[in-house]
Amino acid sequence: MAWLTPGYPAFPDRQQIAEDVMDGAQAPTKIRSATENGIAVITLSDPSTLNAAGLDLMAELTAALGAAIAASDVRAIVITGEGRGFCSGANLSGGASGRVTGGSSEGPNEGLLNVYNPFVSQLRRSPKPLVAAVNGVAAGVGVSLALACDLVVAAESSYFLLAFRRIGLVPDGGATWLLPRLVGKARAMELMLLGEKLPAATALDWGLINRCVPDAELLPKALELAQALANGPKSLGLTRNLVWDSLDANWHEQIEAEAYAQGDASRTGDAREGIMAFVQKRPAEFKGL
Repeated sequence: MAWLTPGYPAFPDRQQIAEDVMDGAQAPTKIRSATENGIAVITLSDPSTLNAAGLDLMAELTAALGAAIAASDVRAIVITGEGRGFCSGANLSGGASGRVTGGSSEGPNEGLLNVYNPFVSQLRRSPKPLVAAVNGVAAGVGVSLALACDLVVAAESSYFLLAFRRIGLVPDGGATWLLPRLVGKARAMELMLLGEKLPAATALDWGLINRCVPDAELLPKALELAQALANGPKSLGLTRNLVWDSLDANWHEQIEAEAYAQGDASRTGDAREGIMAFVQKRPAEFKGL
């Protein structure tokens, strides 16, 4: 495998590619996006590589997520993959679309600092709920991409794989933060040190994902969950961020954060509608406002 080292071309400007895609100057080639009924479906679309997360795909994915977050008609987001895989991890094939290692003999991995970490952090801070629909393999940074979503639905044939040990690298994209918090230290160590496949059914048993469904039902189930989120109040975005933040907060920090979030939620039109509907004994009609 070839790596981007000082002998290879510099990696593309992620921000510039993202801006070009968003303003129409450059058409996306590895990401497809569609919005219907308040749900944005973002599909990784490079099936020949099992949707490997190269720098070009990540730039387009960053742009697509940013557009979905900014769109007033989007209230929930689904991320999935085209073909036989969700995401096979970073693209190790080299070239300008591959993965960037540290550009010198010392220091951090530039690709992680400049491309992958900002994206998973964007997922983490999303004001809109996120659903991952995992088909086929989710490997390497693809595992982090899926687990950084709020709800994870996986096809029965799918699996999760953190095989960094096979190539002499360490888990990244937030995996070492996510896994111990989601399944505990013992299982996190097993997944990362042994590098074995974790079938979707076992991931469900471990509490790593929310649903394991027959392959043909994957996207319908993900859309069903996303529709429930899209039909909900604006406060769901506040709720998902409270839960994520709780993984680092102490008791006093968390209850203070709840108080501030509750203040923000109580000032929304959805809260007024919810209270009025409760008083009038009718279903609430939330608008995401």
